[in-house]
Amino acid sequence: MIERLTSERLEITPLRLADAGDILRLLNDADFLRFIGDRGVRTLEDACDYLRRGPLQSYSRHGIGLWRVGLRQTGAMIGVCGLLCREPLEMPDLGYALLMEFRHQGYAREASQRVLDYARDGLQLPRVLALVDPLNEDSIGLLNRLGFRPLKQLQLEAQGPSLLLLVKRLAPRSGPLRVTPAPSRGGAC
Repeated sequence: MIERLTSERLEITPLRLADAGDILRLLNDADFLRFIGDRGVRTLEDACDYLRRGPLQSYSRHGIGLWRVGLRQTGAMIGVCGLLCREPLEMPDLGYALLMEFRHQGYAREASQRVLDYARDGLQLPRVLALVDPLNEDSIGLLNRLGFRPLKQLQLEAQGPSLLLLVKRLAPRSGPLRVTPAPSRGGAC
């Protein structure tokens, strides 16, 4: 489990209950609801429950999950990015979402690339998956720029939407990794 990843403009750290207000806003964003789904989070208490049952539980169970993405200069939370373990996927998948005012500024790509670097160098994963709504052209474009390639369409739930499954093979890298690790709990699904 990471303590902190950094990039030029961003700091990626584990989510905490203090982030509930930003999570409430993010999970009720119109694009989040349209392309990712309604998580039923309507109050600050709901957001705390979401954090406990989702990211915080994933950290304990898998050592990975969605992490907080903040601006290095101000510390302000701008969204989430991380690696998720989902049934029936065999490998972690990259997930990300940014608050509306921080989109289209390169932050999603910067955070995603840093998480992919960690997946390759810190977790030594051979590949990472991604799931995306086939109508989400912005995310598909970003995933293509990051080197993901389509595999197939699938449904995670019987009555759920059809999603596009993509894969990125991670080649080993030479050079130092800038990560402050916490004790490992596995890191793979």
